Order: sequence, then structure tokens, then C-alpha cells
Amino acid sequence: MNPGNNTSAPSSDSSSRPVVVITGSCGLIGLRLARAWRDDYRLVGLDLSPPEESGLFDAFFETDLTEEDSIRSTMEQIRNEFGERIASVVHLAAYHDFSGEPSPLYDELTVQGTRRLLAALQNFKVEQFLFSSSLLAMEPDAEKELDESSPMRGEWAYPASKIAAERVIRAHHGEIPYVLARIAGGYDEAGHSPPITQQMARIYEKQMESYVFPGNPEHGNTFIHLDDLTTCLKQIVDRRHDLAREEIFLIAEPEVVSYGELQDLFGDAFHGTEWPTFRVPAPVAKAGAWVKGKIGPDEEQFIKPWMVDLADHHYEADISHARESLDWEPKHSLRSEIPKMAEQLKADPEGWYEANGIPAPDSISRS
Repeated sequence: MNPGNNTSAPSSDSSSRPVVVITGSCGLIGLRLARAWRDDYRLVGLDLSPPEESGLFDAFFETDLTEEDSIRSTMEQIRNEFGERIASVVHLAAYHDFSGEPSPLYDELTVQGTRRLLAALQNFKVEQFLFSSSLLAMEPDAEKELDESSPMRGEWAYPASKIAAERVIRAHHGEIPYVLARIAGGYDEAGHSPPITQQMARIYEKQMESYVFPGNPEHGNTFIHLDDLTTCLKQIVDRRHDLAREEIFLIAEPEVVSYGELQDLFGDAFHGTEWPTFRVPAPVAKAGAWVKGKIGPDEEQFIKPWMVDLADHHYEADISHARESLDWEPKHSLRSEIPKMAEQLKADPEGWYEANGIPAPDSISRS
């Protein structure tokens, strides 16, 4: 049984606003979308547990996408309360961790959950199915920008599951138009990006690992500020009637800040100096990560041996399709946001570590 949890309705006339269903609605991105979109759409949130913040959704249903009965019950309640027409299903729910260990949830939730959801939606009039894919599901290329036609490559479980879910959507969308949004890693001024915040913490604490890197420090990944992501996804939903029935968008900042430049920017922000970074052979880095993982608490060891093979990757995205079709342009850039990010850590170290899920060193305590 899925208990519905109706929250207080937004101010505008609810009957005139199209219905948008958001899966994974209580995650970092889902809550952000709800806060920004609630005046324009009737929002139906689906997740395992209701949000702590009230008033975000017109209705919320506890839903487990790994269970057929749970999805079926939720869809019956959506039909009873909102009818059969849905403007967009924004599918954010997926499994992800940085352990590198296999998990059945990559298939049961990310892949088969997508299949179950699409099957249940065939009895509705759905104007758009918007899937949150990942830029990491594409083959990295240090020589040229990635575009929508670039090859895919699932080198570890998370991107592999996104590729498999994209295949499911192509095979099972039926008459529902779909959008595959391949999204770069999100961040904001408070952090909320494990790769960035872990690098910040290493330099802030002057950890030994902050001085070494097994890849080319001139390479790097593109990111996207969560506010720009929210705006871009809104444009996709708003323009659903103008888009092709099968769309792919790359959502990222056009500029890549290399690993080496990030080192210097954080070094200057925290310690007033560029940060020396020495390249070490991959086998040495793997051995170091393995040894530290054995002797230290697992939750304090972010860098795993399997990550060393990814250190040389470079992702730079050509976002011209999103710019032209969605009239969208990122307003933030990681390079310009770094001083704000560093200031938040320096202003409240204990709060920053807690908010980003990183164990704080013993030297940090709230005064």
C-alpha cells in the first residue's frame, strides 16, 4: 500500500497547472526542482520516504520502483487524483555509490525500475518522459568535445547502469516522447559534489594525498551548477511540445577546469599559494589507496584503487544543442564559484563537513 501524503497546495489555481511527476523527488535535485517549479506545475513526488520540508508537492506517494505492486498502487492514486494526462515524468530515481562494489540495485532500481515505470505509464497520456542520465556514461575524450552522437562507455557500474536504462527507454517508451538528459556532476556554493568536496577537504587539511595525482593534471571533468541544471530541466519540460519525440541533451558547463587548476585555486583560497601536485604512477597510487583502505576507517577513504584508472579521463561537452533548442545558457562557472565554496568551508568547517557527508578531522570542532 502506498500512503498518499498531500502537502499544502501552492498559491496559484491548481486546476490550470499541468501535472509533473518526479521520481527520486526527495533527493538533492528533486527537492531543488520542487522549490523552483511548484508555482508552474502540479507536482507529484515519488520516493521511498516523504520530504521533511512541507508544501513542496501537490501530492507525495511513497513508492518503491523495485516493486511492481508499489508502482501500480501509486499510478492508481495519481489517476484518481489528477486524471490520465501527465505533462512530464522527470525520472531521477537511480542507484549510485562510490564504493566500486557491485550492487543489485543498479539493475533492480536504475534499469528494471525504469522499465516498470514506463510499463505503468503506457495507460496514461504522457507528454514527455525525461530521464536523468549522466555524462559519465559517455566515452571520455581528451582530443575533442563530446556531443550527443559521441560513443557511450560504461567503465564502472554507475555509468553502465545509465547506458542500460537508456536502452530500456528506447525499447519500451511506446508512444511516449522521451528526453535523455546526460548531466555533468552537479555542485553548488555549499559543495554537494563528492569529487569536488573531497578534493577541497584534502587541500584544506593538507593531507598527503593532496600533493599527488596519478593522471594528467591538465585533464578534468565538466560540472554544472545545480541552479543551472534546475533551469535547464525546466526548459525541457516547458518546451516539451516543441522538441523532437526522441531527444538527447548534454547538460554541462562548456568550460572545463583541469584537476591541476582546481588544485591551485583551492590551494590559493585556503592557504594563499598555488598547490604543488606531483604525478605518481598508477600502480603506486593504487597501492597507496589499497593500503590506506586497509588501515583506516572505510568511511574516511574516498579514493579507491579502481578510481585510479579513471584519473586520466577528460570530459568536455559541446552544449550547442541545448543552447539552441532550449534557449538555455549556464549562468555559473565552477572557476568563478570556487572562492564562494572555499569561504563556506572556512566560515563553518564542522557544518560544511557534516553537510557534505565527510568525516571532519579531530582538529575541527564547533566553538
